[in-house]
Amino acid sequence: MTIDSGSGNGNGEKEGNVTLYYPMLSKTNYGAWAIKMRVFMLAQGVWDAVEPRTPNTIIETKKDNMTPAAIYQGIPEDLLMVLAEKKTAKVAWEALKVMFVGADRVKTARIQTLKTEFEALSMKESESIDEFTAKVTNTVSTLRTLGDKIEESHVVKKLLRAVSTKFLQIASTLEQFGDLETMPVEEVIGRLKAYEERMKGHGDIDDRKLLLTHQEWT
Repeated sequence: MTIDSGSGNGNGEKEGNVTLYYPMLSKTNYGAWAIKMRVFMLAQGVWDAVEPRTPNTIIETKKDNMTPAAIYQGIPEDLLMVLAEKKTAKVAWEALKVMFVGADRVKTARIQTLKTEFEALSMKESESIDEFTAKVTNTVSTLRTLGDKIEESHVVKKLLRAVSTKFLQIASTLEQFGDLETMPVEEVIGRLKAYEERMKGHGDIDDRKLLLTHQEWT
């Protein structure tokens, strides 16, 4: 089995029977990069060196040496010298975070900007569900990377409020019959995509025939 991020630098490290291809950090992908790197280092059992489970957790020397090796595989050469002087994996990771996320004031301002952008998102008539939901989920992912705890239910409600007019019927059905407080974002996206496919198949058929009845929903 191979885990491939799709944007790796070609260097893989095997962990058991899994080959991990590290994603390459760029100027615009820090949020996604950090999430992937965390997952990969968790898989290798070395994430504790970056984020100890408790303040008193003792980090093995081997782990503290392996973690920078993983980080270095996912960064461009111009950042190597910046991190070379960092004595621990935790300090190196935090340095990258500060460089790409910014200090607290900058981070707070960035969160507020992203929240404003998030609330202003609205689906265009020409957009597909995939195109629009990608914008929403990318913004949410960046907010969470910055430390903002945006609730799943808030994202779900935003998706249903912001769809274009041709999806208002299915959005109303989901709001009427679904529990928006517990429904995962993935389920909402799946329902919207299924409705989109049904519309394509029915052409100009009356929208009412595409609605979910209460019995179909349950």
